[in-house]
Order: sequence, then C-alpha cells, then structure tokens
Amino acid sequence: MYLNRRHAGAVLAGALVHYVNRRDVVVLGLPRGGVPVAFEVARALGAGLDIFVVRKLGVPGQPELAMGAIASGGIRVLNADVVSWLRIPDQVIDQVAVEEHAELERRERLYRGGRPPVDVRDRVVVLVDDGLATGSTMRAAVQAVRQQGPSRIVVAVPVAPRSTCTDLERVADEVVCVETPDPFSAVGQWYREFSQIGDDEVRELLRNGAERGVRLQPDRDGQA
Repeated sequence: MYLNRRHAGAVLAGALVHYVNRRDVVVLGLPRGGVPVAFEVARALGAGLDIFVVRKLGVPGQPELAMGAIASGGIRVLNADVVSWLRIPDQVIDQVAVEEHAELERRERLYRGGRPPVDVRDRVVVLVDDGLATGSTMRAAVQAVRQQGPSRIVVAVPVAPRSTCTDLERVADEVVCVETPDPFSAVGQWYREFSQIGDDEVRELLRNGAERGVRLQPDRDGQA
C-alpha cells in the first residue's frame, strides 16, 4: 500500500531506472491524479515534465464506470464490452463525449497557462497515472500520443489489474505496473491517502517542477 501519490511516484521511478538522465525522455502525467505521481517520476529520472489531458467517458448514472475515453487530437476509445453489455446507444455516447470534450479543453487552457504542449517527436514518452482499472483512459492517451511521432511510449503506473497491463502491451511499447493485485477492485484501495487532486494543486506541481529543476519543456536536445 502506498502512503500517497507522491510516495507511489517515488516507488514507480525505481522501476524506471533505465531511463535516468536520458536526454530524450519526457514524462507526461494524466491529470489530475497522475500529476503528483509523474512529478516524482520526472524528478527521479531527471526528465522533462508535462501533462497530457484525457477524459473518461462515464456511463450515465454510473460515472465511475468507463465506457470509453477521449484525448487531445480527436481521439476516442470505447470499451466495447461495457457498451455492448449495457446497450448504450451512439447518441448517448456522443452526448457524453461533447460534455467531456468541453472539460478537456478547459483543463488544457487552465493547466498550461498559454504555453504549448511539449514536442514529443522522436522522444521516449513515459505516460503516468496513479493507477488503472479498465485502462480506457490510458489507452486513449497512448493512441493520441502515438499520432505525434514519439520514438517510444512507456505506460507506467503504481497499481493496475494484470489483465489491464497485458491489454495495454498491445498498444504501448513498454508497460510498467509495479503492483498487479488479484483480486482488484479499485485504485484507491492501494493508497492510505487518496484525496481528490484539485486544479490548483496540478498547476502548483507543474510550477514547482520548474523551480526544482524538473524541466517543463525540454528542447529537442533535452535542454531546458
């Protein structure tokens, strides 16, 4: 069990030591819960830090159950099993996607403060979240980042079901799941402290990353 997300990030970084001090590595945290984890990973690796905004498409009336996810670049990934099992019509999916897209754009503007996304072309991208359940959100992130031409995509999380990690191996170049408990019910069960992360905390972590030497926007040669 992890003490909190920052502790989980420090542990996760230990499983990524083969990327320490590589000038072509950038760490992207999935807001909001993945950002504290990504901050610690980026600091330990000496890598650039940024965010990658993805929004889960929750089932109406059961928002914690993911029927899919959307990401920047017009990417939409659906959980075919959930959609089929609950017989969710296309118009319902479209309606939820429109609502979540508005929130995705809001977060992009809020967190970045006007700065453009980091250029990931020809870079090793480490996508970090605080944990995975179905993996829909992370799968959307991988597909969206893939369109930007990275040299390698690494999915890295502190905890997830083994089946989810195996599934993500089909779309990512490398998957690092520190803990794969069985049975698995919820990510929050593996944290002593798992409070909701606010927008202000995300912005503060990104700002502190710059002040503490975690490069927010490395150039193509890995310099700040």
